Amino acid sequence: MDAVAKTWLLFKHYLKMTLRNPIFVIVGLFQPICQLLLYAPLLKGLPAAPGLPPGQAYMVFTPGLLVLLGVTSALFVGFGFIAEMRAGVLERMRVTPVSRLALVLSRSFRDIVVLLVQSFVLLVLAWFMGLEASLAGIFVSLVLIILIGLLTSSASYALALALPDENTISSILNLLMLPVLLLSGITLPLVLAPQWLRNIATFNPFAYAVDATRLLFRGDLWAPGVMYGFAVIGVLTALSLLWAVRSFRQGVA
Repeated sequence: MDAVAKTWLLFKHYLKMTLRNPIFVIVGLFQPICQLLLYAPLLKGLPAAPGLPPGQAYMVFTPGLLVLLGVTSALFVGFGFIAEMRAGVLERMRVTPVSRLALVLSRSFRDIVVLLVQSFVLLVLAWFMGLEASLAGIFVSLVLIILIGLLTSSASYALALALPDENTISSILNLLMLPVLLLSGITLPLVLAPQWLRNIATFNPFAYAVDATRLLFRGDLWAPGVMYGFAVIGVLTALSLLWAVRSFRQGVA
């Protein structure tokens, strides 16, 4: 119970810090909203194709944007943590009895709240533009997006502790992010891709998340693709949390 209380206390502190400077929340929404406003309308003119029914462009594109938001919203939180480490925050943590799990979860929960606010804004805008999706599917999709946010957030903090240099982390993330996002089928379903590209995409965990989210938006709550998406992301989230907690234990030992 003490760990829960400490997590809640630290979470409120980090959330207040974010509310004092909400510019990062707004900037994080810029790319998905631009794609929704400027790219999604182009899909309406495409002929019927597997995975892209006529008139259902937003049913295909919005789930992909949600996954994109889940990946990118919390992926760069490690940069702020590096600045805190330079300011001596990590040194002060060494003398506190706070659980290292609480140190990770409090920050990650703050990042998830930001992600949920951004997701809600994106969904409302998509609805005004013509999105017609299963309400239950949307709520279940948000659970999957929360797992993705927890995965990327904890991994970002662990990476910041392992490589406390913005230039190094930026190079690594930029190197990995583009192929990962392109091979996840965010903009268009991978069923439209050639077979060799689909074969490569089977090694991309976020491709399973995108497929699961699109199925959920259609109301297929118990489809095998949904189970695969939750299983893959769930395992990676658990591993990422373990990595982050271990990194915090070593960093503040």
